[in-house]
Amino acid sequence: MTIADAQRSCQLLLEEVERAIVGKRDVLELVLLGFLANGHVLLEDVPGLAKTLIARSFAQAVGLNFARIQFTPDLMPADITGSAVLDAAKGQFDFRRGPIFANLLLADEINRSPAKTQAALLEAMQERQVTIDGHTYQLEPPFLVVATQNPIEYEGTYPLPEAQLDRFILRTSVGYPSRDDEWTILERRLDREQDEIELTQVIDAAGVLELQRAVEAVAATEAVGLYMIDLVEATRGSPSVLVGSSPRGSLALMKLSRARALLEGRDFVTPEDVKAVAVPALAHRLTLRPELWVQHVSAVDIVEQCLGAVPTPAAEDAVANQ
Repeated sequence: MTIADAQRSCQLLLEEVERAIVGKRDVLELVLLGFLANGHVLLEDVPGLAKTLIARSFAQAVGLNFARIQFTPDLMPADITGSAVLDAAKGQFDFRRGPIFANLLLADEINRSPAKTQAALLEAMQERQVTIDGHTYQLEPPFLVVATQNPIEYEGTYPLPEAQLDRFILRTSVGYPSRDDEWTILERRLDREQDEIELTQVIDAAGVLELQRAVEAVAATEAVGLYMIDLVEATRGSPSVLVGSSPRGSLALMKLSRARALLEGRDFVTPEDVKAVAVPALAHRLTLRPELWVQHVSAVDIVEQCLGAVPTPAAEDAVANQ
């Protein structure tokens, strides 16, 4: 698949998903970048802003095997991964697969369950496999997780540990629609005379894998790569940060930047690609000093400060040898 073909497929996919999600092209592009980079996405926002609908819409438009898990305080790890069940007729245990055996898994309100249950996702997210009773089961590619959480309601929740946050290639929010976009949502609901909207499949699972392979054809110069590293190192050296981004953050920055270049129809990464994905790729990987909550300083602010402080490579260095 050429870069031009991949860009065309991505645009068709986004246009189809936009039939269900109005006025959130930037968010949809970020989610798609996460998928192209073969990563997992964390959507963090208040209820009712189409976080679940975004995941379901992508699954419909791509034709992926979709599963949804509603995380609750009594959810057990076996409810996610599956378990061995005794078959009395055969006199042996059979493995019953859990909902994690899907191409696109929606982990809804992931912070509603204790750490033990959240950790059941870690192996799957990182290794694309599940180990049950000493047996390892490979997850069929593509395997992508979209998790949601409510950032303002903390009662009865269990904050995601840093190790699991680091497994998400990006974190973003959806935000409220504009006045005109919200009227479009209402207008479309009036026209179709039903709540649900059926989307047309644009590509299939094999097509997603092709798009992911196409990202590997996107090049990045040493100057751009060092710019990414300097940004990550700047998060580690910030006086407001206890723990900065790890090299996994650098890799996420590289993957998402290459995916964005593909979406723009280029076979090389520019500093603008890096800047566009830096906040969603890095902010959730930072641990800030606890006293900063009084000053209303967020991890997003720190990454934006780093973007302002780290020199941007010259244009000729960004495209050299391409």
